[in-house]
Amino acid sequence: MIGNWSAAVGRAVRSRSAPVTYGLIVLCCLIFVIGPASGLDPAYGTGDELLVAQRAYFRRWGVVPADLFGGAPGEALTPATALFIHGSWLHLLGNMLFFYVFGLMAEERMGHLEFALFYLGCGYLALLGYAAANATAQQSLVGASGAISAVLGAFLYLFPRARVTSLFPFLFFLPLRFPAWVVLPFWFVLQWLAAGRSSPGPGVAYLAHLVGFSLGFVYAWARFHRRPAAAPPAGLFPRPPVERPGPADRE
Repeated sequence: MIGNWSAAVGRAVRSRSAPVTYGLIVLCCLIFVIGPASGLDPAYGTGDELLVAQRAYFRRWGVVPADLFGGAPGEALTPATALFIHGSWLHLLGNMLFFYVFGLMAEERMGHLEFALFYLGCGYLALLGYAAANATAQQSLVGASGAISAVLGAFLYLFPRARVTSLFPFLFFLPLRFPAWVVLPFWFVLQWLAAGRSSPGPGVAYLAHLVGFSLGFVYAWARFHRRPAAAPPAGLFPRPPVERPGPADRE
């Protein structure tokens, strides 16, 4: 029987059963607020000075494929650090809302340590996969949506019958409820089509979404396919997360 999503989340909040999800959300928000992308710290300046600081920040902590495969040992850490960097308020809030909605139940199902390793490992591999497919790119890739896409993939396997509320622009944003096995594969297909039309340069790294989602689904299948299915929650399905490369560096 499908329970009420708000009640399920309420139980998770009261029991504090998802400390990894909450901790990662707080950490991402804190890092964003103190960084130049938020625009809150006057030490980074304004106007062109702020843009220069943002580019340097994204290049230092984000994934630059050309640098990652250029031989510098320290660059191997950037797919991990990039998971905690976001390019704008909209980028941050969209990702964190998505992570909050789906991360609570996934963590409860997997367990805290396993979920943390799953999130970090899949997020790292999703960004690495994007970088490998764009090995000469000079743009900085930042954001947690490769890891969050992995959470979506795992959620699809673990709670396929969970009914989620979706907003579709072509249906005038009417809230419609569908099971996860309908909504999430539809989202995956949209990412696939968008990846095929994307061009080099700044934009959304759809390939990172595809890699993360696939990794998450395969991991959940390999890990839990012999266990009894969990009772699915009902939930809110917000706007899909986006992975945003940082501003293009100019020579």
